[in-house]
Amino acid sequence: MTVLLGAIADDFTGATDLASTLVNQGLRTLLVIAVPGDEVVVDDSDAVIVALKSRTAPVSNAVEDSIAALRWLQALGTQQFFFKYCSTFDSTANGNIGPVADALLAELDTDLAVVCPAFPANQRSVYQGNLYVADKLLSESSMLDHPLTPMRDSNLLRLMDAQSRQRSALVDWQTVRRGPAAIEAAFARVRGDGCHYAVVDAIEDADLDAIGVAVANHLLVTGGSGVARGLPKNYRNRGLLDSNDGARMPGASGRSLVLAGSCSAATRAQIEFVKPHWPHRKIDFDALANDGGLVNRLCDWAQQQNALLPVLIYSSADPDEVQAVQQRHGVENPGAQIEQALAEIACKLCVAGFGRLVIAGGETSGAVVSALGIKALRIGAEIAPGVPWTQSVGDVSLALALKSGNFGGEDFFQRAFTLLQESHSHE
Repeated sequence: MTVLLGAIADDFTGATDLASTLVNQGLRTLLVIAVPGDEVVVDDSDAVIVALKSRTAPVSNAVEDSIAALRWLQALGTQQFFFKYCSTFDSTANGNIGPVADALLAELDTDLAVVCPAFPANQRSVYQGNLYVADKLLSESSMLDHPLTPMRDSNLLRLMDAQSRQRSALVDWQTVRRGPAAIEAAFARVRGDGCHYAVVDAIEDADLDAIGVAVANHLLVTGGSGVARGLPKNYRNRGLLDSNDGARMPGASGRSLVLAGSCSAATRAQIEFVKPHWPHRKIDFDALANDGGLVNRLCDWAQQQNALLPVLIYSSADPDEVQAVQQRHGVENPGAQIEQALAEIACKLCVAGFGRLVIAGGETSGAVVSALGIKALRIGAEIAPGVPWTQSVGDVSLALALKSGNFGGEDFFQRAFTLLQESHSHE
């Protein structure tokens, strides 16, 4: 068995985002949770993604986990490696993107990797090395107030140079538009200047396709899921990949549940969209901190609701509310306790017959999947760009959609369950 592409993702929703992109390009894709052991059988997968919970972990832990994932993928005979981070480059001044990329470069003994978080389908673009969210610089977008990774700079060169021990150089959009040969020539100049990272501009999907061709011989690629869309063409050109269609909807048994921990503007809008129509409850952190029975009562309440409607339980809050909570309880403690509470709710309600889950937020998704003991996911059809339905692999079969907080339109929650229902009503 040979795996064409092995990826390491720094959170769970980022992993499913990448998996969706690869499935759409015809790769049979398996997503495994954390660094697996012998319990995960890869079978005939073209791509294997290891989903870590390392985005906001201590730098040393993020590096250690990423290297362990890399070595596991190497043991599968993987031909090319991908380090997946968020299309908004979520990180702190100290990492973890730069330190992990440095460690992977060193472990693979290679000298250059691209840095390209662009994802035009979700309005993320890179121009002159600056990352944009729609028409705003990253530092002027809602990421400015992210509770864990506030992004106060938009320039990827500065961000990488602050985090990494290596230097970065720009491959600008004018070069990218001239195609793969021009991009490869620019890579040679970057190497000649002693730089180990090439920050590459990309505004449209065609730019990502050209970059994908240009990195055909790169052992390591880093970026958002968008830049991975160009890689399958290389495998087909080498006769390593036939035309596959691995995107299937998962089995849809049980009741429907949304658990939202993300405080992003997109998730808050999605919550407001369904609140007039679905039973819903918000977790107040002060109540959670002082009430040991709150989780059980929320689960009892959920089971009493109309079984024909999805149930929404959320902790998402606007920046002012988040800041006020952090001032009272510290920055890290509220988030960790909320994640634990949502994970406990997921476990209790799955036992009670909820089998179709949408989880909003990368940290929340990681906590829920870990608590449920899920080891691997088969990737199904896409709900929205970067967000597929998935099917858990193992004794308990669940349909799961793990959504990055920033992804999806305001009707995303409703759309997810409608697609699932329609796909199975036609079977």
